[in-house]
Amino acid sequence: MLYINNNGNILQNEAPTIHAGNRGHVYGDGVFESIRIMNGVPLNLDNHIHRLLEGAKAIKMRPAGFFTSSFFEERIKDLCVKSEITEGGRCRISLDRVSGGAYKPESNECNYFIEVYPYDTNNFELNSKGLEIDLYSDLKKAKNFLSNYKTKSGLIYVMAAINATERKLDDVLISNDRDGILESSSCNLFVVSNGVLYTPGLDEGCLAGTMRMQIINLALKNGIKVYECNILPQNLLAADEIFLTNAIRGINWVSGYRTKRYFNNMSRKLVALLNDHWESEFESNS
Repeated sequence: MLYINNNGNILQNEAPTIHAGNRGHVYGDGVFESIRIMNGVPLNLDNHIHRLLEGAKAIKMRPAGFFTSSFFEERIKDLCVKSEITEGGRCRISLDRVSGGAYKPESNECNYFIEVYPYDTNNFELNSKGLEIDLYSDLKKAKNFLSNYKTKSGLIYVMAAINATERKLDDVLISNDRDGILESSSCNLFVVSNGVLYTPGLDEGCLAGTMRMQIINLALKNGIKVYECNILPQNLLAADEIFLTNAIRGINWVSGYRTKRYFNNMSRKLVALLNDHWESEFESNS
């Protein structure tokens, strides 16, 4: 049995868990984070909570002062124990503006909602079969002060994922209005050329992914150059490798973009570095 925490109330996941009028449900009026769990412990939580709270403030919500990393860590771990998740898992934390009002809210206070699920692996694993990707052109992602946060207004990602399914692809890449490629339907983008990593800059409008940040830091720490820059379709065709990152899956390597084929040497190296990093963290904290 899995459990959720609705603003302090522990409920079974299979039962009704949100109330009528929830603004996250009605208007997409909220922010969220997806967090990987390893050994029953949430990973990289400080960075997730920082982005969650900054995103909440960006949409004019007022998170409670006690919404800290330690506050959420305690509640995530409690849910993992109650849900019997002792190894790999994933967690989603939502902050929704409190109910009341129509488009104009009656209050800017917010409630939290935490859900946990088991995951099929404990460590990060590279996908055995490379992804097939292409560009998504039906919608462009607007560049504004919300672009870097995970808000609940996520229809562009939903439509992109549906487009990939319809085209029998694994994922598609979303661009801004200047045709700069930003990300996929659920991941940040990295391009590898001559042993150097290139990834869209935050000022281009991509999501400020926590795994993106971790991969950049790991690469730099291990002597791999990283440049944040505008990525265009021709850069994909000239690349040696492409991989996608997100907090849950870690790194997914891309095997094909249209007629172009890719290697996964850098992807394999970075997955090993990522697992080594977290194994060292657990050892130092044990």
